[in-house]
Amino acid sequence: MKTFALRGVAAIRLSVLTDETTSPARQLEACQQAAAALNIDIADRIANDLDVSASKVGPFDRPELGEWLYRPDDFDALIFWRFDRAIRSMSDMRDLAAWAKEHRIMLVFAEGIGGTGRLIFDFRNPLDPIAELMMTLFAFAAQVEATSIRERVVGAHAAMRTMPLRWAGGKLPFGYMAAPMPAEHGAGVTLVPDPEAVKLLTRIIRGILAGESASAVAAKLNAEGALTWRDYISQKVGKPLGGKSPKSKHGEKGRVFSRWTWTGDTVTGILRSPALLGWKLHKNQPVRDAQGAPVLFTETPLLTREEFDAINAVLAARANKLSGTIRRDSAPAMLLRVVHCHACTERMYLSRKSDRRAHDLYHCNPRSRGMDCNGTASIRAEWIHAYVEREFLRRVGHIPYHKVTVTPGYDPAPEIAATRAEFDAHQEQEGRQKSQSGRDSWQARHDALDSRLAELESTPARPERREIVPTGRTYGDDWRDADIEGKRAMLLEAGAKLTVRKGPRAPRELDESLVEFTLSGELDPIVEELDGLAEAETERPTVPTAPGIRVPTNKPTESTSASTTRNTPPSASTPHNDVREEPSWPAVPRPRNGLIVDETPPLTPGGRRVLVAV
Repeated sequence: MKTFALRGVAAIRLSVLTDETTSPARQLEACQQAAAALNIDIADRIANDLDVSASKVGPFDRPELGEWLYRPDDFDALIFWRFDRAIRSMSDMRDLAAWAKEHRIMLVFAEGIGGTGRLIFDFRNPLDPIAELMMTLFAFAAQVEATSIRERVVGAHAAMRTMPLRWAGGKLPFGYMAAPMPAEHGAGVTLVPDPEAVKLLTRIIRGILAGESASAVAAKLNAEGALTWRDYISQKVGKPLGGKSPKSKHGEKGRVFSRWTWTGDTVTGILRSPALLGWKLHKNQPVRDAQGAPVLFTETPLLTREEFDAINAVLAARANKLSGTIRRDSAPAMLLRVVHCHACTERMYLSRKSDRRAHDLYHCNPRSRGMDCNGTASIRAEWIHAYVEREFLRRVGHIPYHKVTVTPGYDPAPEIAATRAEFDAHQEQEGRQKSQSGRDSWQARHDALDSRLAELESTPARPERREIVPTGRTYGDDWRDADIEGKRAMLLEAGAKLTVRKGPRAPRELDESLVEFTLSGELDPIVEELDGLAEAETERPTVPTAPGIRVPTNKPTESTSASTTRNTPPSASTPHNDVREEPSWPAVPRPRNGLIVDETPPLTPGGRRVLVAV
């Protein structure tokens, strides 16, 4: 029985997975043949680093090879197909040779430079300097070759970058897949919408514009097992999902993930990328033609400019609204940003029950803000939740709302602002060019941006169109279907505010004279009119009524403003069971922070869709 004296690791590397001339199978076969000739056992010790550039990623930083290099006691020989599979710089080769010398590892290259015979550098003898010298010479040749290749690739990419519809390669932007260029545009590759990604983008947009946060959308996608774009591409090309995260800023090793997960930043990054418009980007800046217009990599962008601006307007508005600090322990609280202390007017936060606290409490905590409060308020959460729900539904629960179908308009202002920022940044480089070619290039881009700005400034804005459609639902229906965060959103949208005065210690029940509930949002005029009608109805009990709103017929014992409910405990002289039907009030569109994509028609690549606010 044949025995093997050395344990070997076969290192496979590929810059582009579709490069058939240096396929992983061919590399592995060459490594196995070299190992058999040198009596080296590879077994299952294989480091597969695909889509990894040797010019950009050194041996110790590659996902799989790096793991083996940090375990030198587990093998005796490291086998590559050729020199360029291992390194493309002298510094990387110097580090690899020093490592092999320190740990007495044999380095084997199945084929030499230019396809010549096998190269063996045996560092098991630390006193032999020839191996290190020869590796340095070969590394110099590899670095010269890498520099030449880089210059050719950079030149080719620069030329293809300005070609309309031509895709020069690289990481695919979200939502697109490579396809042959249409015959009328010549040879090459272009990008077209990926059907599965279009469905995923539709779900993301509907969630965001329906009022969900980016993190909530990401959580739903993770719960449903939806693949991230990175994993989706890996699955399509037959690569394993997941991977290794990069090193941290503190030098800690990256973590290995079986699959990547969605995050809020991932969702917003997709929605804010101009790639949804089909724009080519270079160093995160749009590539422009001689007239300053963005160069496209596809005939069918995923979104129109109007849709892109509408979605990003929602994200920007939400970012501004949520820019304040949110206490993590209060994030699930229904009345966060709604309940305030009457004495200092600051927000009250929810403290969960514990061994020292029998109930959940909203309380004012002035010390955390570095200030004093002469009437620090505290109130039991279950009492105030029930009170707010009762008052909110009493005042607006019966109001029906309409769905407003919005056909987006077009406003050139966002693109003008982005182009102007790009133009200003370019202006700062004026006069820094040393060559005439550099000055000519600067002037050409200056003229292109200026032309684009002139074109955008002469483009008229087109207003959006709205159509009101009945929904058959009321605010009360939506409240009953909402979770805690949904109810909080409804309160904030209606401009609800609850102020709490300091009360006695250990109360047995809610003293409603210590609380004040107001509405100041878009519903306030409707509520005010309804309250006025309700009060007038108590003075005219014989007025004919119609099915609709039910309100108390007795005058309140205390004057109540239209947008404020100031409560006192009921007395025996204030009956509450005598009600009369109020004439129904016209439905009002429910205010929302954002838009959602209507179910009909569905989202289609490059098509015009209807965005609706509900």
